[in-house]
Amino acid sequence: MRRSEVPKREVIGQRQAAAGRDRLPAGGLEFFALLARLLRRPRRGDRRLPLLWLVRSDTADLMVPLRRFLGQGARRRVPHAVLDADAPPGAGDVPALLRELHRQLSLEAFGAARLRFRHYPLADWLMHQSFGIDADDSRAALVRRLRDRRGPRTPEALPTGGDAVSIVSQVLLWVVRRAVPGVVFRAAVSGRVPVLGRHYNWFMRQQYLAPRQSVTFLGFAERLTSGWRDGEQPDQVNKLLLHAFLEDLRQAYRRRPWRPSDWRRTAYPALLIDHVAPGNVGGELVRLIGDVRTETGRNDPLLIVVSGGQPPPELPEPHPLTEADEAYDEWAEALPEMRRLRRPAAWLVALRPDDSDTGPPSRGGMRPFSAPDPPWWSRRFLPAALCLVLVAALGVWAGSRWAPGCHPSLTGGRVSVEVVASGECVGYSDSAAQVFNNDPGQEGLRKIQQRIFAQNRAAEEVWQRSERRRPFLTLVYLGTLTGNLTRADEESYVSEREELEGMATAQYALLKESAGAGGAALLRIVVANGGKQMIYADRAVSMLAELASDDPTVVGVVGLVESRTSTARALRELNKAGLPVLAPTLSADRMDANSRLYLQISAPNTDQVKMVDAYAQQVLKVDEAHVYYTTLEGSSLTEDLYVGTLVDGLRQRFGARMTRLDEWSTGERLTDECGYPGLLFYAGRWTEFDGFLRALRECGGNPPRHLVADDSVNRYMANPGLRAAAPGNLPVTYVSKASLATCAALRAAEARRDDARASFLSWIQADDLLDPPRCRPDSGHQVGERVSLAYDAAMMMIRAVESLAARLHHADPRQRWEPTSVNPVAVHTEVLRQNAGQGYPGVAGLIRFTPDSGEPVDKRLALLRVEQVPQVATAPVEVFRCGLADAPDPVPCGPA
Repeated sequence: MRRSEVPKREVIGQRQAAAGRDRLPAGGLEFFALLARLLRRPRRGDRRLPLLWLVRSDTADLMVPLRRFLGQGARRRVPHAVLDADAPPGAGDVPALLRELHRQLSLEAFGAARLRFRHYPLADWLMHQSFGIDADDSRAALVRRLRDRRGPRTPEALPTGGDAVSIVSQVLLWVVRRAVPGVVFRAAVSGRVPVLGRHYNWFMRQQYLAPRQSVTFLGFAERLTSGWRDGEQPDQVNKLLLHAFLEDLRQAYRRRPWRPSDWRRTAYPALLIDHVAPGNVGGELVRLIGDVRTETGRNDPLLIVVSGGQPPPELPEPHPLTEADEAYDEWAEALPEMRRLRRPAAWLVALRPDDSDTGPPSRGGMRPFSAPDPPWWSRRFLPAALCLVLVAALGVWAGSRWAPGCHPSLTGGRVSVEVVASGECVGYSDSAAQVFNNDPGQEGLRKIQQRIFAQNRAAEEVWQRSERRRPFLTLVYLGTLTGNLTRADEESYVSEREELEGMATAQYALLKESAGAGGAALLRIVVANGGKQMIYADRAVSMLAELASDDPTVVGVVGLVESRTSTARALRELNKAGLPVLAPTLSADRMDANSRLYLQISAPNTDQVKMVDAYAQQVLKVDEAHVYYTTLEGSSLTEDLYVGTLVDGLRQRFGARMTRLDEWSTGERLTDECGYPGLLFYAGRWTEFDGFLRALRECGGNPPRHLVADDSVNRYMANPGLRAAAPGNLPVTYVSKASLATCAALRAAEARRDDARASFLSWIQADDLLDPPRCRPDSGHQVGERVSLAYDAAMMMIRAVESLAARLHHADPRQRWEPTSVNPVAVHTEVLRQNAGQGYPGVAGLIRFTPDSGEPVDKRLALLRVEQVPQVATAPVEVFRCGLADAPDPVPCGPA
């Protein structure tokens, strides 16, 4: 059913006698159906209201039925006003039209409480005041008149009779009555007391006539008075009047929970203007309304319908009345972009009678529109009962939405979280008021979050000390921070911790920049949780979209951790929100199809399969392969995109050489693989790899000769607690996405004066960043491969923002940084531009993208070998590699 069908039923009345009903042009009923739809106020929120321009014709004049439609409602009429631009009231200018509009809408004649105006009457009153040329005398006279306007003072004589005590008390009371109103008035117009004089403060906060040049409200008010106003631009004065008028309507239509009367306004007010033309006062008012709406960026509840000749030439061809609904929908969709570009006539929707319609005009009966009945709970006798119900419901709702370790911040910071059905805490946080995951054994995950939040505060302080000249950006880390089953001595979120450590390292590096480095950016990190297997990523993304709309410093998202269908959905939602995503470790094939703003740092599964095949043929000299894959409980190959695309790639690459392809589950025996001489490839998730090795323990002294695992096993290899139980006689070779950023590789790079990797090494060795520090000569703590990948992802975004800032501040390097000067899409475009030539020299290898893909080209992959898995202190050895290290020239796969 079309949205206009229900309103159309309301405007079609019972059939009347032919002489007594309106003769409407073709499309007239469709137009009135649209009007009824727009006048009806939604129960939640408010809609943007257009300015409807009806093109007059010799055969059709809709203004008469429009007046009847709005003015003869059976119950609660729509607040409306009617103006004629050919016969304007008063002086025939815009202020006169606004005075008449104010008069008509202020009447208590529409079956509801009258609309109250505070800002517009004050502005109009000031314009009618006249003073002499002496500035001091005019200021004093203005103060007296403003005080009298608030309430005239009645003369009161000094007390004279009675005893001394009585006289003193009466004198004190007289002084209070004389002094207090003046003190209150002075406090109200000063703008220093938040509660008093809010409508005076509004004039100093709005944008027209440069109010800050006047310092105080009294100075600004004086500029509006007769004589003093001659030096101001008339267009700006008219916009101020109109802005004040629309602000009063906005406040009248506010919905406050503690005022049920606000919810009784169920229909928007309407303004009808006849005989409008671009050159007359009606056309001028129409132009000003559009300008004020666009320039202030605020919506108002006034529906405007004008009738006149041809609309302004900036508009496209008017739509036929029969397409009124489609014209409105098209306008509503295009409005945000037109407002952003400040297009002339952005608020106008032009409609015309369809002269090409050869059939007879519509003769359906039309009954006047009545404002919908207010909600039952807004009735006057219900507030007390409603408050009790709301308090009880709020307690129940809060208990189900939040928990002691998962609630909005009461001490500041950006925190938005909720407890979902599984009991996990989903949402985001940028402060220690909310640290995700309080499970035993996950101290490392909590520590790095707390480090990031401390560095957030430090970055904010440095930015303030730089007088906000340094570029300031916010990156969101979105990962799986809760939901895993884990032992008290087992770290279950290794990859998430490592990726957070990489982002914290990038943040730390920026904080260590010299105070004089005005072009060096500062980074704030927001940590977000999408729940186990990213199941609740859509909810987290919805919160992040709201954050991005409120905070212009948010330029992108890093993370996502696992390639699943839930991750793909999150990518699509992030794409809708206009947020770029840089994924450090996602590698399922064609993940970039889910978002045009997606880039991944790691090579896709297709490249991983090619490398494993090359290793099997060149090094192992085997042709046959057995492949086992796993998916987590409750998952499948269809849902797990990483495992699914990896298995598909292996099947296509190896073909008949893959003599076994089985799904393995915990508890199944693997004795058939004992002594197997071919390639035994594990293509599953790391969570089951511990059980897979335990099953191979049954082989005793006859293990399979060539066990190779995918890159997910990195998470297992980074977990000393799990590795301790593995068989010691079974070497494991596994895929690495960051072999260039191991401790040994970083030390070698430092020795050959590779500045980028040497700096990265110095950061991760620092005492005040990672706990414990990594890659120290006297320590066995290795750096996880996801640290460098996440570092590269963050630094790509940071360098893009710095490059944009350098261009924006080229003329004035000491200019303050305006976060709104760049947007996330521009940052994404700059990342691609910087990678268009030689690529980005990442710590984990050269990163290059083609214009039509978010997957890196020829990204470095390697195979690392561990001879004895339980020996966690022994670093793995690189045995095979593919892809680029630093130079863009292609390098064939081969042994290390």
